Amino acid sequence: MSDRGKQGDNVHDAAKKNILAEFQALFFAMRSLSSYPWHSFERALQRADSSQIFVELLERTCLHPVCQKKPPSAKYRRRFLTELIKRHEATASEPLDELYDALAVVLASEEQCVCYKSYFLPAGGAITLAENEATISEGTTGMVTWEAALYLAEWALGNPQAFQHRVVLELGSGMGLAGVAVCRSCHPKRYTFSDCHPGVLRRLRDNVKLNGLEDPGGPRVAVEELDWGAVADERLRDLRPDTVIAADVVYDPDVIDTLVSLLRRLLAIPVLTRPSDIYIASAVRNPDTYAYFRRQCGKVGLRHQVLTEPVARIFPYNRTSAIEMIRLHL
Repeated sequence: MSDRGKQGDNVHDAAKKNILAEFQALFFAMRSLSSYPWHSFERALQRADSSQIFVELLERTCLHPVCQKKPPSAKYRRRFLTELIKRHEATASEPLDELYDALAVVLASEEQCVCYKSYFLPAGGAITLAENEATISEGTTGMVTWEAALYLAEWALGNPQAFQHRVVLELGSGMGLAGVAVCRSCHPKRYTFSDCHPGVLRRLRDNVKLNGLEDPGGPRVAVEELDWGAVADERLRDLRPDTVIAADVVYDPDVIDTLVSLLRRLLAIPVLTRPSDIYIASAVRNPDTYAYFRRQCGKVGLRHQVLTEPVARIFPYNRTSAIEMIRLHL
């Protein structure tokens, strides 16, 4: 084979590898099937043994060890496999037993209200979270991971110096994605997840254990109930955060004043224990609500800096919503 032919094969192999990696990330994050790169997948099928590509795709998704232990929902896996079977049949190849065997396993599975979503880290390994399938459950939206938390996690992975050897407090941790990413990759000294909804806290504690954050050798980790309006100054001093972070906490006008008051109190802690940084990532769904938050910050003397540096795309999520990252300071 000529050097040009070998170079072409290498390009095709690299393209196939990228497609399989993208499918894997989308599958474990339970993204809509319409978001998959089907056109690229069809082109790859034209350049190689189609059955082999389907087998490799199964090994990266339904047959992957993560899926065997903590799978996406049965309904989602069923839809995914049905789509794969339809596309494999369109290639006019012989039926692929592996596809039908995988579907049979899913059809025999019981549907649960709780599913697992996994997000692969650049350095290896995955963050796996137990979440509710419903957007609203137990009277809260905190039982699922929202886009701003994914964005905050991506920003943290690109800025580990903001957390390394620091005491970190996260407000409104939800299912824990951002905090797990920080603990796994940014080496904080201590990390406190916090929320106030009993169901969210219960699931959050489970996710902290699920990701091995209580293992010896890692940062000290705690999950705390934190009512923004009722927490005492003494408790805030005990937490002694160097860095405070939050994602998607600026969406309800009814809690903004309480949140702003808490942020001001955190920055007013005596200098030896005052947090040096407060970072908030917000999906700007309602510009009026977000503008009100920024005005209230200004009224209590909190200045903000919009962080505009590019953030590497690591996790799959809907990027159509505007997400703004700010740093607050006095």
